[in-house]
Amino acid sequence: MVEKVESEEGKLDWIKWAVVAAIVVAAVYANSYFAAESLLIRTIGLLVAAGVAGWVGGQTVKGRAFINLCLEARVEIRKVVWPTRQETTQTTIVVLIVIFIVAIILWVLDWGLNGIVSSIIG
Repeated sequence: MVEKVESEEGKLDWIKWAVVAAIVVAAVYANSYFAAESLLIRTIGLLVAAGVAGWVGGQTVKGRAFINLCLEARVEIRKVVWPTRQETTQTTIVVLIVIFIVAIILWVLDWGLNGIVSSIIG
C-alpha cells in the first residue's frame, strides 16, 4: 500500500524536475545577461535561484529521500567517537614520518634507475 501511495505521489515528479531545470537554466542565463551588474547582486540572485530549485526538488520523492538521507547522516555523525587531540597529533606525526621515508626510498630508486639508464644510453 505504501509503494502505491509513493508511486502515485511520484507520477508528476517529472514536472517538478522540469521546473528545477528551468530555474537553473534561467539563473545561468540571467547571470550571463546581467554580467555588467555587481558580482554581489548576481551571487545573491544565483543563491536565491538555487534555494528555490532545491526547495522544488525537495518536494519530489527522490528529493525527500535525499533529505532523509542527510538527516540520518547527521544522526550517525553524532554517534562517531572522535579522536583526542593527542591521538590526532600522534597519527599526523606517524603519517609524516612514513611519507618522508617513502619519499627517500623513491628518490634513491629514481637516482639509481637514472644512473643505470644514463650509463646504457651513454
